[in-house]
Amino acid sequence: MPENFQIFTARVLPADLQYDVEGDLTLLEAAEMSRIELPSSCRNGTCRTCLCMLISGEVTYTTEWPGLSAEEKADGYVLPCVARPLSNVVLDQPMAKAV
Repeated sequence: MPENFQIFTARVLPADLQYDVEGDLTLLEAAEMSRIELPSSCRNGTCRTCLCMLISGEVTYTTEWPGLSAEEKADGYVLPCVARPLSNVVLDQPMAKAV
């Protein structure tokens, strides 16, 4: 296993779902692998279907500027389809569910 291989935990409220995010997976990809459904459509950060609030933790993006305004980023909104965790994270996504 590479030295920089990391596993972070993502928790989704209010359903209190939890899953691991390994390596370079996005929050959305890891959720799907864990049989957790988050709203999604385009998967490239433009449609905003997956928009949710980052309650705690830190993410980085796979795209230079995801479809968020500076104000939304400052307010804590994230796009899980293009967000990779840099720490354990807690998301607020009322439409999330286990499948």
